[in-house]
Amino acid sequence: MKKRKSIFFLAFAIIAILVVFLVYRNIAGIKIDTGARGKEVFIPTGSTYEEVQYILDSELDIRNPELFRLIAKKKNYPRHIKPGRYIVDTGISYPDLVNMLRSGRQTPVNVTFNNIRTLCQLAGKVGERIEADSAEIINFLTDTSNYASDGFKKETVMAVFIPNTYQMYWNTDAKSFYTRMLKEYNSFWSSQRQSRAREKGLEPIEVVTLASIVDDEVAKADEKPRIAGVYLNRLKKGMPLQACPTIKFALNDFTITRVLKKHLIVDSPYNTYLHRGFPPGPVGCPSIEGIEAVLNAEDHDYLYFAAKSDFSGYHNFSRTLTEHNRYAALYQRELNRRRIFK
Repeated sequence: MKKRKSIFFLAFAIIAILVVFLVYRNIAGIKIDTGARGKEVFIPTGSTYEEVQYILDSELDIRNPELFRLIAKKKNYPRHIKPGRYIVDTGISYPDLVNMLRSGRQTPVNVTFNNIRTLCQLAGKVGERIEADSAEIINFLTDTSNYASDGFKKETVMAVFIPNTYQMYWNTDAKSFYTRMLKEYNSFWSSQRQSRAREKGLEPIEVVTLASIVDDEVAKADEKPRIAGVYLNRLKKGMPLQACPTIKFALNDFTITRVLKKHLIVDSPYNTYLHRGFPPGPVGCPSIEGIEAVLNAEDHDYLYFAAKSDFSGYHNFSRTLTEHNRYAALYQRELNRRRIFK
């Protein structure tokens, strides 16, 4: 009798295991078709399970939603919702999808910014790529209490953002974005770069400020170290920088192609024609190339430069104001001939 019972229970166990296997195989065999490129699914921070379910129903072809909900609840997903950007590859099973969402195994986004003039432009550019929108980012950056302890002011915080492409998670908020950029800034300003800045008599923020001017002033990369050398020579002699990019920044008009005398009287601490030394902060977000140009500025005795009248993008360099005025006059005549008046 005992032997028969043992055989019965063994057979029952085998059948139960087989049933469970077959059920699981059927469930796992249900795949989601998202096309050849897969599908992006964004789960906002603070989403409820019902909101997530609506997102999944809207974005994915879940042909058996009741079964998916059953699996999600069995895996306790409603209590483990993780925000983020998830790439759902075609052919993924219901259990695997739930596992990915539950674990927060999201795919980072590339955040790229360059040629940035203002904090508002930076916020707009970055806000297109992460969960924090432009308003949240600019609100954070205009509140100096968020970064005063790091040694920055509203006028200098632009220096933190080194143009490049960075990978970060989509559900990054404004504070986390700044924290990541500060980490990148500190990494960028290695002891070697800081040493090179000191050799020029500059602090990192001053290097970034001058680089932002050089970047806007110069079209040709090979001229940037020479232009940087001109500005450093002016600073050493106590001359005003007289940098046109600072005038555009002061006027908040970056469409100006010809800086005129009427522009030079703008009442602004950024007017380097009226005020000696550095402006209060960067007049843009300089490139790494621009920063390196300042750190490797040429050692020469030029004090002036004027764009060449052939519009090649290169400049004529001068040691005396008289020589500079001759070159400047040639360029001004060519501007007039081409009817470029503003």
